[in-house]
Amino acid sequence: MFVDCVEIVAASGKGGPGCVSFRREKFVMEGGPDGGDGGDGGDIVFKVDSNSDTLSAFRGKKHYKAQNGAPGGPKNCSGKRGQDLVISIPPGTQIFNADTGGLLCDLVESGAQITLLKGGKGGLGNVRFKSASKQRPTYAQKGMAGQSLNLRLELKLIAHVGLVGFPNAGKSTLISVLSNARPKIAPYAFTTLIPNLGVVQAGQFKEFVMADIPGIISGASEGKGLGLDFLRHLERTKFLLFVLDTTYDVQEQYTQLRHELAHFSSELAQKDFGVALNKMDTGQVPEFSDPKAKFVLPISAATTENTGQLLQLLTQALHLG
Repeated sequence: MFVDCVEIVAASGKGGPGCVSFRREKFVMEGGPDGGDGGDGGDIVFKVDSNSDTLSAFRGKKHYKAQNGAPGGPKNCSGKRGQDLVISIPPGTQIFNADTGGLLCDLVESGAQITLLKGGKGGLGNVRFKSASKQRPTYAQKGMAGQSLNLRLELKLIAHVGLVGFPNAGKSTLISVLSNARPKIAPYAFTTLIPNLGVVQAGQFKEFVMADIPGIISGASEGKGLGLDFLRHLERTKFLLFVLDTTYDVQEQYTQLRHELAHFSSELAQKDFGVALNKMDTGQVPEFSDPKAKFVLPISAATTENTGQLLQLLTQALHLG
C-alpha cells in the first residue's frame, strides 16, 4: 500500500543512573567510593533507504523509542550505553515537528542520515564526587531524561518528469509506453489512485524517472478529489508534462491545470514544462500554443504515435543530450 504521510512519536533513551558503592575488599581498610557512571541513552537516527519508496512500514506502529542507558555498577564499572534506534525512510522524506509544523530536515540522498534526538546523559557515580573534604559521598546523579517529539513524515517522490492532467487524459497509458511502469489502465476516470514511478530509457547510458500522479480536478489545490494529497509529489520534479485530452477543450483544461498548480505552490507554476496533446488517433488535433512551453506535441499514447519524438523532446528538456 502506498503511504506518503504518517505521524509518529519518537523518544530517545534515558541516561542510566550513577551507582553509589564503596569498596569492600579483604585487607583493604576503609575502602573508598567506587560507584561507576550510568550509560548514555540511545539516539533516534533517521537514515535514507533507497530500497523503499513508501512510508507504509510505519502503518500500525506509532511509538518509536531508543534504548535506555544501563545503570552504573560497583568497582568503577560504567553502565552500557543504550542502543540507538535507526529508523529507515525512503528518499525524499521530510520530517516535521507535528506540534509546530516546522520542518526539521529534508532527506533526499541515499544513505543520508541525521541524529534527530540525542539520548539522555548518564548520571555520574559517587566516585566522581570524592574530594579531600568528602571522602565518602553517599549520593550519585540520576540519568538525564531523553528527548521526545511528535513527528510528521511526508514523502515527496523524486522524479525528473511529472505528468499533469485531468482524470482519463491518458497519463497512465503514456507512462506505461515510455517507461517500465505498469499502472492500472481502464477507460474510466480516477483509475490512478496512487502515484506511479517509471524509469525511462533515454539512450544506452541515459535514463530518467517519470511520475504519474492521480488526475487533478478543478479545486484540487483546495482539497477536492485526490489532488491535494499528491500535488506535493510534483514539487521535486525538474520538468512538468501537461497531458491534455484532445476530445475536450484543451485550452480550458490547460487553464484550469495551471490555476490549480499555481494555487497550490508558486514554485510549481515556475517549473519548465511541455504539452502533449493526447488522443490524436481520434482525429482531433486542435490548435494550441503557449510561448512559455518548451514544446507542444500531438501524440497518441494508445497507438504510440509520436511518443518516440516526445521522448526525444523530454531528453532535450532535461539536458540529457
